Amino acid sequence: MAGTAGRIVRTGILKVDSSRLHMPVSRFSTLREMAFARKAVLGALGVIGGSAAGIVYALNQSVKASELELHTVKFPWPHSGIFSSLDHASIRRGYEVYKNVCAACHSMKYIAFRNLIGVSHTEAEAKEEAMGAQIQDGPDDEGQMYERPGKLSDYFPNPYPNDEAARAANNGALPPDLSYITSARHGGENYIFSLLTGYCDPPAGVSLREGLYYNPYFTGGAIGMAQALYNEVIEYSDGTPATASQMAKDVSTFLKWAAEPEHDDRKRMALKSIMMFSLIFAISYYIKRHKWTVLKSRKIAFKPPQ
Repeated sequence: MAGTAGRIVRTGILKVDSSRLHMPVSRFSTLREMAFARKAVLGALGVIGGSAAGIVYALNQSVKASELELHTVKFPWPHSGIFSSLDHASIRRGYEVYKNVCAACHSMKYIAFRNLIGVSHTEAEAKEEAMGAQIQDGPDDEGQMYERPGKLSDYFPNPYPNDEAARAANNGALPPDLSYITSARHGGENYIFSLLTGYCDPPAGVSLREGLYYNPYFTGGAIGMAQALYNEVIEYSDGTPATASQMAKDVSTFLKWAAEPEHDDRKRMALKSIMMFSLIFAISYYIKRHKWTVLKSRKIAFKPPQ
């Protein structure tokens, strides 16, 4: 076969164009220059992009950070462990704090009374809580709106009929809805606890207009919400001392549950999944060793012919 190919080449049937094998030197230099220029352009674009990203990050940090703004620390919450659940007694106390203190200004329009069942209240207690609220309903047969006692399917009532009324009652500031506040704020429940317990006098050189209060954990330091939690401002139904820090801890836990009602179920499912997959992995490993042990322990001996 090799001899046949050689004869074909010698006879000229297959001719090789020698001009293509010798590319001009000038063309090689042009290609090298183009490659160098391309690398230079890409390097310049990388430097420009990195510099722009650095400038944007620095500007972002300069806007967020301030000498008078404190960043919250991470507190040792009972539910911060990998498989730790929420403190449901604290959730119940936190609901009492919200009901007696926070509900005067803040709404929780995405939480219904039925959500309390099995978490902090029994069904009878949740019904009693719902009936204690007046829910606007209607229109009736005469086309008029009316108020009725709440039901389990009703959501927590809004303290104001609309946002304009809320702003008018709070010097132009709109109290945020607290349903998902721990997920909406950086720091979560740590931020809520720090904010509620961080009110203090403004430092020298800082002046606040009327109707504002100083809190270093709030962006800008000037907040429209006055300090709401004081020692013994309410009485807990379970007899726990109602100190300001205790109430801040309890309402933060309650708001954590409101934003993540699946918190305990998620961790419970994670624990079950780890146990199940660990068992499946052990069985799979044993079957693999059992099936392959014959092949992996086989010895093949090559004997020369006799």
